[in-house]
Amino acid sequence: MEGTMRTPIIAGNWKLNKTISEAVALTTALKALVVDATGVEIIVAPSFTALAAVSDSIAASNIHLAAQDVYSEDSGAFTGEVSAPMLKDVGCDYVIIGHSERRQFFGETNESVNQKTKAALAHDLKPIICVGEQLEEREAGQTEAVIKSHVTGGIAGLSAADLLSCVIAYEPVWAIGTGKTATPAQAQEVHNFIRGLLTKAYSAEVASQICIQYGGSVKPENTAELIAQPDVDGALVGGASLEAESFAQIVQNVQ
Repeated sequence: MEGTMRTPIIAGNWKLNKTISEAVALTTALKALVVDATGVEIIVAPSFTALAAVSDSIAASNIHLAAQDVYSEDSGAFTGEVSAPMLKDVGCDYVIIGHSERRQFFGETNESVNQKTKAALAHDLKPIICVGEQLEEREAGQTEAVIKSHVTGGIAGLSAADLLSCVIAYEPVWAIGTGKTATPAQAQEVHNFIRGLLTKAYSAEVASQICIQYGGSVKPENTAELIAQPDVDGALVGGASLEAESFAQIVQNVQ
């Protein structure tokens, strides 16, 4: 964080896991473990069905609520979708947009990420915009081209004030759930590239305030070394966020 005021953000993306009772049990345990955490923003992202119960569970705690996706329209004949006003109503502060699994399995594009980001911002939800390359893209030397496409496409048309409400999450797809982790140097290289893109699109002052998370097989053992990098401002945690103890240890390792 050298010379900046960026607060690290640790977000747990639970993906397709946890019934309502399991979700409440997890947050109940987590609350007790992170009650004294300072200098870090803590977020959990349950599935839609558990949002209301988790919102109640974490009320008056230092844990914030995120959804895993949002639709670009506020209402209408869009069966199966959930809108930004609905997420705000249930207590969400953040929403994950453009996760690699959404891109890979559900047809998410840079354009739809951009539309969803604008919808979230219109309702005072903070987007966590995910970007990242596949293994074959990295091996082909296309990492920077892919990242540039994801970042510039996702933030197209946003004002500087809009961008300041956003979080960028770099998730090398080849390191998600594979046990592989980008080395701290690899993570820093891409995070620095992302901040450079934001500097060109806005200004160094704006770019210096944007939190850029790392996501890809984040565990308690590798968090501190990743967060020590100057442009790595937190973590988007998958599997390790499904257990209160491991997620709390990650939070503690960034303080």
